[in-house]
Amino acid sequence: MPTPAIAKHIKEIPKISSKNDFSILNEPWTFWNWYKKLDWVHVLGLIFMPIYGFYMAYTSVALQPKTAVFSVLYYFFTGLGITAGYHRLWSHRAYSAGPTLQFILMLASTGAMQGSIRWWCRNHRAHHRYTDTEKDPYGAQKGLMWSHFVWMLLRQDPTTVGWADVSDLKANKLVRFQHDHFLWLAPLMSLGVPTLIAGLGWGDYWGGFIYGGIVRQFVVHHATFCVNSLAHWLGDMPFDDRHTPRDHILTALVTLGEGYHNFHHEFPQDYRNAIKFYQYDPTKWLIAFCAFLGLASDLKRFPTNEIKKGEVRMQQQKLDRIKATLIWGTPIDQLPVYSFEEFQAMATEKGQAVTLIEGIIYDLESFVDEHPGGRSLIRSAIGKDATTSFNGGVYDHSNAARHLLERMRVGVVAGGGYVEHRRSTTGAHGLSSVPANSYPPVSASVSALNRTE
Repeated sequence: MPTPAIAKHIKEIPKISSKNDFSILNEPWTFWNWYKKLDWVHVLGLIFMPIYGFYMAYTSVALQPKTAVFSVLYYFFTGLGITAGYHRLWSHRAYSAGPTLQFILMLASTGAMQGSIRWWCRNHRAHHRYTDTEKDPYGAQKGLMWSHFVWMLLRQDPTTVGWADVSDLKANKLVRFQHDHFLWLAPLMSLGVPTLIAGLGWGDYWGGFIYGGIVRQFVVHHATFCVNSLAHWLGDMPFDDRHTPRDHILTALVTLGEGYHNFHHEFPQDYRNAIKFYQYDPTKWLIAFCAFLGLASDLKRFPTNEIKKGEVRMQQQKLDRIKATLIWGTPIDQLPVYSFEEFQAMATEKGQAVTLIEGIIYDLESFVDEHPGGRSLIRSAIGKDATTSFNGGVYDHSNAARHLLERMRVGVVAGGGYVEHRRSTTGAHGLSSVPANSYPPVSASVSALNRTE
């Protein structure tokens, strides 16, 4: 049961309601109702309009060089309007923008024709709050194509989408203006402006409409959609692996720098997606340049120390997974405990080729003939404490030698063993203390040795 404070908070979360009837969405698909399940506004913009545009480009409208250059530039203008505006400014408030920059970003992002600022940011904030759950409007757990754009082709019951607070956007006059007038602003900026620029500029009205408008819009759409789909399927998870977001250079190239998505989901209010200087993030560069010009301010950066913690934690998890596949020998705390006299008897009475190093008994029988230093050195250590010899008295052995020994552990000596060269530092029982730089780790050795004392 939730605590009283949490229960109170849950009650205060606004309940999403709708006047429309969405019961058809819960019915099975049939020949008679399929069209009722589709969002025809999105179907028109995402399916039929691109088909028409590519058909005209293939059959009727030649691509002029000036129109091609303009279309690419307008792609960056409208695409960065989405990444720097809709995403990092209005969805995550990763920086502050002055009125001039807000107005420019509003026009640019409207030209991408991806819904109003309020609609887009409401869904995106829900996506971050409910990532990979049923309340995520485009959750990756439903499949690659669903998260890419199928979620927009089907009608969606708003009551099934997780609640997100957009009160700050409702209070923004520019955001309200764009939301209220989106139905004429979007076609104007996405189709009208490129048509007029190409037509009035060099007489290519049709080229501006087809290439600068429809084809460019199609590319911007699917570049943005890759953030919801490809960025949750392709790449690494260097900061967190509890959810699907991933980092990959290919996604970054496609999405104007939004491809370092694992970082973004872990640190969503950081104005950067890419934190290394060589990583591709033109959106970050644009925001930083606008700050240099005085158009933007308060660029948020998550503390480097905390970012490093996330990286180290994930690296440790990877190391732990690799470590679990290796043979480390019997754990020290599971080894039988012998007295020093019993250890000596193993060599003298039972004829076992055992030696003692840092309180651990090793059976060297299978290694006597393989020892690089020769049989005599191994034989001279049998039945004795070879800690000093092993750690530099005769030869300071490598980590490889220590790793090899791990598979030869057969027991521990209570108290660490009687070590003659350490008699001046022995404990109350006349037994040596474990060396401070012992290997394996002291904590593991001591816990095993002290159990019987």
